[in-house]
Amino acid sequence: MSRFNLSDSLNLLSKITPARAWNAIKVVSSYYVSKWRGKPSQWGFPISISFEPTTSCNLRCPECPSGLRAFTRPTGMLKKDFFSETIDQMHRELLYLVFYFQGEPYLNPGFLDMVSYASSKKIYTATSTNAHYLSEENARRTVESGLDRLIISIDGTTQEVYQQYRVGGKLEKVLEGARNIVKAKKDLKSKTPFIIFQFLVVKHNEHQIEDVKQLAKNIGADDVWFKTAQVYDYEKDPNQLIPSIDKYSRYRRTDKGYESKNSLQNHCWRLWHSPVITWDGMVVPCCFDKDAQHQLGDLKGKPFKEIWQNGKYTAFREEIMQSRKNIDICANCSEGVKVWND
Repeated sequence: MSRFNLSDSLNLLSKITPARAWNAIKVVSSYYVSKWRGKPSQWGFPISISFEPTTSCNLRCPECPSGLRAFTRPTGMLKKDFFSETIDQMHRELLYLVFYFQGEPYLNPGFLDMVSYASSKKIYTATSTNAHYLSEENARRTVESGLDRLIISIDGTTQEVYQQYRVGGKLEKVLEGARNIVKAKKDLKSKTPFIIFQFLVVKHNEHQIEDVKQLAKNIGADDVWFKTAQVYDYEKDPNQLIPSIDKYSRYRRTDKGYESKNSLQNHCWRLWHSPVITWDGMVVPCCFDKDAQHQLGDLKGKPFKEIWQNGKYTAFREEIMQSRKNIDICANCSEGVKVWND
């Protein structure tokens, strides 16, 4: 299935204002000027941003720091007041907001209130969930919040396969949650959220690719996305996750094991348009800095727009443009690699 959907795309386009369009032009222009000059220039403010509702999670997925409880940074919940204050600083330019970084968003009791606040600012909102908390009440509240896109992680079509990666999870609970959200949309006569089944293709579930397409159709999901897995120790692949189907892998086999397909050119679009904010207000470069090791600012001390153009951010963009391969979080990055298929 395609990532393009007319209804979803028109919904996103409806959020564009003259201020957001002008900001996007400035951001895109500064990115290409920076590539041409070999030196970073930054005009405008983020087009997209990821906000972390929580680092807590109910599952224990083997390649996830949240699931492994492996963070060195603190675990906690994003506060509604802090979120709304930050959005107030950014909403004129901001088009797209992802309520996800690490953890399970629905564990934060104020999560849907924050979605409602962002929706009231006419920002396109999206989140990713393992769907274990999509009760009938939460499903209805999700639709009422104005959430535009809901990604449901479903990495197997049988419990035996599903639980191999989603450790501690119950597939029937996921399917029940998906049915609840489909029903709530119908009951409320809502076109949103756009429901996506996301299938993380790994070695033990690659035989179920066709099955998940049929399952999504039966339940009423709007689309199915296939995602490649990030494997931390990919050279050895100790958990045997790298699939045998090459197009669903971020890695290629070598005589010694595996290597990344990413050539790591000295530029990165993410650094110009899409930062990540942790639950406690740390601004980090992108979603690959899962443990927030590269903190470029703290929103508890400075407003976002000041951080976005400060010396630390400029220095990090400059480092990306000089020697990206020497930055640890870039070594396993999928930027520039085709990771979505069908």
